[in-house]
Amino acid sequence: MFPLIIHNFAAMKRAIVIGASSGLGREVALLLKERGWTVGVAARRLERLADFETAMQIDVTAADAGQRLTTLIERLGGMDLYFHASGIGKQNRKLEEDIELRTVETNALGFTRMVGTAYRYMAAHGGGRIAVISSIAGTKGLGPAPSYSATKAMQNTYIEALEQQARDRRLNISFTDLRPGFVDTDLLNDGNRYPMLLDKRKVALDMVRSMEKGRHVRVIDGRWRLLTWLWRHIPRWLWRRLRL
Repeated sequence: MFPLIIHNFAAMKRAIVIGASSGLGREVALLLKERGWTVGVAARRLERLADFETAMQIDVTAADAGQRLTTLIERLGGMDLYFHASGIGKQNRKLEEDIELRTVETNALGFTRMVGTAYRYMAAHGGGRIAVISSIAGTKGLGPAPSYSATKAMQNTYIEALEQQARDRRLNISFTDLRPGFVDTDLLNDGNRYPMLLDKRKVALDMVRSMEKGRHVRVIDGRWRLLTWLWRHIPRWLWRRLRL
């Protein structure tokens, strides 16, 4: 028999949020704090974390980022929830090399480093929940943002793989893959126009509720769920001819 996978979110009280200096990471960290959680936060910009007692500067692309996460967990007294909000994205229609490589370094290598550290900690300490903000951009390869859509697809697949592995290893670890559409945050403050922009506070609340309900995958919101469903059903020969 497999052990019971954790779904009693209300009983979990210690959370680590990586990427909490702005945007959705900050909003989720504040919501958890309002709900009585003990929250440890981290980001590259430590000065933006003054609202939290337990904070640390962590750059997910640095070689010591995993070790620093472990230190943050120790300072918090343990970890029941790991929430990964760290990520970058930028349209790159001319395929500038530095944009592509920085995106891969953060969204693929940094993501793998941090989620892997959290997974190994939970495997050794009785379990927990890992939740990540990926994106609807992982649904299909998006010409305007090649490395961003590719790394988001990688994140979707990686969490799916860990979910299977955790069950096979009988680990008490559960997962939530959160895939919002375009959200009105600094990430999209690049001079481009984005359709169906979502309010970050409402999206963060949806994310917390999705974790509370033990959802495995959550596309936010209803309009984006419909659109991504349509994307999945567009034949490849037609998709590559679309102008985005």
